[in-house]
Amino acid sequence: MSPIRIAIVTGAAQGLGLSIALRLTDDAFDVAVNDIPQKSDQLADVVSQIEAKGRRAVALPADISDEQSVQDMVRSVVEKLGGLDVMVANAGIALHKPFIETLTEEWDRIVAINLRGVMLCYRYAALQMIKQGRGGRIIGTTNLSAYSATKFAVRGLTQSAALELAPHDITMFGLPADSPEAGPEVIASIVSYLAKPESYFITGQTILVNGGVIFD
Repeated sequence: MSPIRIAIVTGAAQGLGLSIALRLTDDAFDVAVNDIPQKSDQLADVVSQIEAKGRRAVALPADISDEQSVQDMVRSVVEKLGGLDVMVANAGIALHKPFIETLTEEWDRIVAINLRGVMLCYRYAALQMIKQGRGGRIIGTTNLSAYSATKFAVRGLTQSAALELAPHDITMFGLPADSPEAGPEVIASIVSYLAKPESYFITGQTILVNGGVIFD
């Protein structure tokens, strides 16, 4: 199995995405970092942090709910870093409002980012990995009403896509985007393991990181 070494992390300007990007850098990955264009300055700082650790990095500002933007993002990382071995679809948004007060437009935006955006990252990462023929890892983080609905959907998407992509040596995982019981460094350490070649026999799983508060 070829070493895995090039990753994209979406939602990487801050928080969990930043922690994952820096952890993968420590694991000797070259990392492309994505977030919305309004966070381009923060992405530039993340790139500087990665390069200071001796790895290559590139900022790819884009709205992941836009299909062409995701296609261009994957194409760009291939052109600039030489391929794609790990996709961490971390970007997501939440809305803390009662269900009956949630506007349809607000619901649609959450679905666009948290479900459509993850699906697009899965799809174009998988197409590139299949083209390369060396397998890969696709990891989706699972970020009250619309939020929960999209994240249950991501779980099902991860499970079904894992079955389809298994023949291409591509494995897929779901992780909680946040947990009051675990800081970003804990989630990043699990991503670190799942991105390694030795995790090849785990796929289609949503891994709960909550100190045993919830079992599934």
